[in-house]
Amino acid sequence: MSVDQPISFPDVEEIDRPAASRILATLIEASPLAIVTFDPDGVVTMWNPAAERIFGWSENEALGTHLPFVPAEKQEEFLALRRRALLGEVFTEPELHRRRADGSPIVVSVSTSPLRRPDGTIYGIMSILMDVTERKVAEETRNRLTMVEEQLRQSQKMEAVGRLAGGVAHDFNNLLTAISGYSDLLLHRLPDYSTLRRDVEEIRKAGDRAAALTRQLLAFSRRQILQPKVLDLNTMVTKMGQRLRRLIGEDIDLSIDLSPSLSRVKADPGQIEQVIVNLAVNARDAMPDGGRITIATADAELSPSYAAAHPEVRPGPHVLLSVADTGQGMSDDTQAHLFEPFFTTKERGKGTGLGLATVYGIVQQSGGHIRVNSATDRGSTFHIYLPRVEAPEDGAQGADRSLLPHPSPGVETVLLAEDEEVVRRLAREILSGNGYKVLEAGNGREALLLSEAHRGEIHLLLTDVVMPKMSGRELSERIRLLRPGLRILYMSGYTDDAIFRHDVLEDGIPFLQKPFTPEALARKVREVLD
Repeated sequence: MSVDQPISFPDVEEIDRPAASRILATLIEASPLAIVTFDPDGVVTMWNPAAERIFGWSENEALGTHLPFVPAEKQEEFLALRRRALLGEVFTEPELHRRRADGSPIVVSVSTSPLRRPDGTIYGIMSILMDVTERKVAEETRNRLTMVEEQLRQSQKMEAVGRLAGGVAHDFNNLLTAISGYSDLLLHRLPDYSTLRRDVEEIRKAGDRAAALTRQLLAFSRRQILQPKVLDLNTMVTKMGQRLRRLIGEDIDLSIDLSPSLSRVKADPGQIEQVIVNLAVNARDAMPDGGRITIATADAELSPSYAAAHPEVRPGPHVLLSVADTGQGMSDDTQAHLFEPFFTTKERGKGTGLGLATVYGIVQQSGGHIRVNSATDRGSTFHIYLPRVEAPEDGAQGADRSLLPHPSPGVETVLLAEDEEVVRRLAREILSGNGYKVLEAGNGREALLLSEAHRGEIHLLLTDVVMPKMSGRELSERIRLLRPGLRILYMSGYTDDAIFRHDVLEDGIPFLQKPFTPEALARKVREVLD
């Protein structure tokens, strides 16, 4: 027969009934699909070879029994489907969960129709089933990969913004050091009655706001410098309670639900306070007509399967901090952009869009994980998971740290190494104004030459970390060969990546982050010398 010659089938009238029965039996036997019939009570009346192959029960085992592949937890579902067929409905269910003879799960696509007598009465049901388990697994794998790819793209986008923030932070922090520092010096020199004080105070406030904005960007980008301590979140939330109540206003109830036997975490207390405040403010803004905010803590365990679906998560014991509100909630589209910097649903001028981005960055840098459950008009709950630690709680936390007394004047000699001229002049003026003798150098080599030429004692080296020609760390190591008792204080406007690369952030090494105030510099110098 030619391949182009059409295949012809005999007319139905040409096939006698026995022959038709044999053809039908052959089709059922050879079908790659499971064909199963059962009576109105669900007792199997036909079970073809494909059913035996797919489900694992032989024909002898299946015939006369209730459908064996319907697990107990799916009986209600099966009864509903059976009722539909017995009412005469023909339908297809693309995805039903059943089981094999060995107990393993199977996903099948099922086409079901009633079996009728010549008079039209229904005497049974026929189901044609196809194993779609592999297809289902493949779909879930594709969906999971798509989700991971989307998370990776989001992470890369955030990382790009983070690198940009870190790149400008150094120069920006040097400028802010000068703006805030000289403003403070002016305020100290101006008499209380001076009409210039208000103008200088506005300059200082603008500098403070700019510094806060930079800190938020660096927190989002995970490039700010943290000072982690072992914390009890219960203690922290309890101490913040009154402050939070003032912050959210009288029309919003604050409920605190703390686990009595909470484990400890290791994180920067000031940063965790910022997380709680930002989430509380965000919740308050989502409830313009009032509502309830609930802050809760509990121990939690993140499973390997959960970590597999969230690549940034490390499975194991964690502590959960949750902040829930009864506010407006968020759509799926809003949630997709929630932690992006400068994304906000608030009116222009009502927010920078950095609050949740900051929260995200702090949690990530603390080794934790954050997720949100929300729906429009159903409120929002932020879940923050921080790794659990087995260690005793550290001392004073966050805002409760005691301040040093006003620094006393100094008489010591300070070698100042700073390549940014405006910062160097400011630091020299602050130190000289506090009684110190200052040797001033524009880079590491100049500082080394000054040290070699100076005949008297040098008590402290105040040096920038990253400088041309010689880094602050190399400078300190070379000077200490000549002056073993020299004290060292590092300062920098760079973020933690650069500081780590220069091996500065080690336990016990004094460090001052730019921008700093004149008082902060004077206190830190006195602290290191004493």
